[in-house]
Amino acid sequence: MGALVTIDSIAVTPRRLSLLGRWRPRLWPLWVWLIAGAVAFPIVTVFSYLLEPKGEIWRHLAGTVLTTYVANSLLLVLGVGVGVLLIGVPAAWMVTLCRFRFRRFFDWALLLPMAMPAYVVAYTYTGLLDYAGPVQSTLRVIFDAPGGLRWLPDIRSLPGAVVMLVLVLYPYVYLLARAAFLEQSACVLEVSRTLGCSPWRGFFRVALPLARPALVAGVALALMEALNDFGTVEYFGVDTLSTGIYRVWRGMGDAAAGAQIAALLLIIVFLLLGLERWSRGRRSFAHSTGRYRPLPRYRLGGWRAFGAIFGCALPIVFGFLLPATVLLSWAVANVDMWSAERFVVLVRNSFTMAGFAAVLAVMLAAVLAYAMRLRPTTPTRLAVRIASLGYAIPGPVLAIGILLPFAAIDHALNDWLGTAFGVSPGLILSGTLVAVTFAYLVRFLTVSFNVVEASLGKITHTMDHAARSLGRTSFGTLGSVHLPIMRGSLLTAAIVVFVDVLKELPATLVLRPFNFDTLATMTYNLASDERLAEAAGPALAIVVVGIIPVYLMARASAAARPGRHSAADLTEGLKTHLT
Repeated sequence: MGALVTIDSIAVTPRRLSLLGRWRPRLWPLWVWLIAGAVAFPIVTVFSYLLEPKGEIWRHLAGTVLTTYVANSLLLVLGVGVGVLLIGVPAAWMVTLCRFRFRRFFDWALLLPMAMPAYVVAYTYTGLLDYAGPVQSTLRVIFDAPGGLRWLPDIRSLPGAVVMLVLVLYPYVYLLARAAFLEQSACVLEVSRTLGCSPWRGFFRVALPLARPALVAGVALALMEALNDFGTVEYFGVDTLSTGIYRVWRGMGDAAAGAQIAALLLIIVFLLLGLERWSRGRRSFAHSTGRYRPLPRYRLGGWRAFGAIFGCALPIVFGFLLPATVLLSWAVANVDMWSAERFVVLVRNSFTMAGFAAVLAVMLAAVLAYAMRLRPTTPTRLAVRIASLGYAIPGPVLAIGILLPFAAIDHALNDWLGTAFGVSPGLILSGTLVAVTFAYLVRFLTVSFNVVEASLGKITHTMDHAARSLGRTSFGTLGSVHLPIMRGSLLTAAIVVFVDVLKELPATLVLRPFNFDTLATMTYNLASDERLAEAAGPALAIVVVGIIPVYLMARASAAARPGRHSAADLTEGLKTHLT
């Protein structure tokens, strides 16, 4: 027996050290592939229905409304993509490289609309702008038009849905564009000035092309959210693939036709992502210098300063302040419509589901990120890429991809148990919280993984080697070394997933058990019944909780420039989304 060495209460022998040196972690890739299989399960289920023979309902849809579903979905994507770029990119450039009054306030306030779910904004603007709302009522008095104002645009339309989505989704582009501009070298910008470029021309010729990957990532996130939206387009009466899935499935009772529409929507999502990657080609967007100096700040005065203030204030006012004020006034005026017991049940259901899903998502994300650290092989990377596809799956597609196989498993179990033991346990997977939680994990695992991976990448590998030399296993190293160091990032990831789950509507609406409501589903149900004032209570609760990750993002984005401080984990996680 060799000499015994005791370090940090861990006994290590030379023989044990040699065994540790030859040991390779082989179980971690297995866990990664199990997680990837779980995420791919709904996708495979949906695509499998393309092989099913087309029924009468599908042929009826193809000859009547399917073209409208596809056209409206594409127009929605086009409008949202252009809108978020037109708002997010100029705002990010102005707060990053310009000096004007209130710039520091706009720096973080431009993120506030992220706290507003799109369907909540749609409900508030409908209450403001419809025929009985205060805006039209006031205008009818001013213009003496008691019969109505037909020249006013209808908010319940495709352009109205585009505007609602743009108001709450532009922060994706703003956040990533701002981080990209902060990371650019002042040397490159100064060279463009010496070659005769004005600040405006340098923005188009130098800064914008260098920021392309970040901009595309932000637009891709916004488009995924737009395709996932159900509450806004359904409430506005806009026929999209998302609403079509719900109507065919629930209204016509044809699950196969609903799955085939879901497959069509999923194909559009994957085509968008593939087109972006193909357009990038082999071009490099890396900086050619590692020297970073403070970025030049162009002082704005006069009408330019006024234009910058006005341009930055508009999306904050219409995307957050106005809807939040309306919700607050409705909630205060109709507080007697809500009993404390009823509201507590909604909060309990929502917080329990969101908290449980957030904890599980962070745990699975830690497994994925650590497996990539231990064995960054091509198969492991492929499995992680598959496990990251969940965020691109729209909620209605995810719901139908989970419920159909879960329902088949439930029927098979009931038949077998009934035949063998004479018992029928009923629903075990489908129509229970198991299906809802699984949907949350598939959809939001990517969010937590990107944050955890960014944090884990900042821990030097020498700490792994030190822990292993002291006898720690790979699992012990993760639990005793990495997780304590990443405690802040893990909490951040959990909070972001928590709020995303809290706002999730389509998957919750389809998969939830009977008589189980959350803040999101109750808001939708009340708004669908045109009880907008009563819907203000749960909607306002979602908004208040949603401000927490917005605050974290605002703090994180302040330290995103290389050469000064390392980027915060939340910003890094969002930057790696879909890039």
